[in-house]
This record gives sequence, structure tokens and C-alpha cells, in this order.
Amino acid sequence: MALMLSKTYDALVAAGAPEDKARAAAEEVAGMNARLIRLEITTSIGAVGVLILLLKAFI
Repeated sequence: MALMLSKTYDALVAAGAPEDKARAAAEEVAGMNARLIRLEITTSIGAVGVLILLLKAFI
């Protein structure tokens, strides 16, 4: 079973979405969230690498 955001699922069902579509949408949002977190981590690592290179160049 895929990762799902339960609060998103509950909100969609409460708004009247069918359970199968609410589940699919909540899983898709969870997947997008995971991709954004990976992008954030990769960007942070890249920024630290650039900072280290700049410090080495000037020290």
C-alpha cells in the first residue's frame, strides 16, 4: 500500500469525494510531498558544497 496523508483523505471524503478517488488523491499528494523533501535535501547539500568550495578558495 502506498503512503497516504490521512488528513487529506479525511478532508476529501468529508467534502464529498468518493473514497477511491480521495485515497488516490491523498496518495498522490503524499508522493509529491516526498519528492519536494528530496529536492530540498539535495539543494541543501549542494549549497553546503558550494559554500565549502568558496571558503577553500578564499582561505
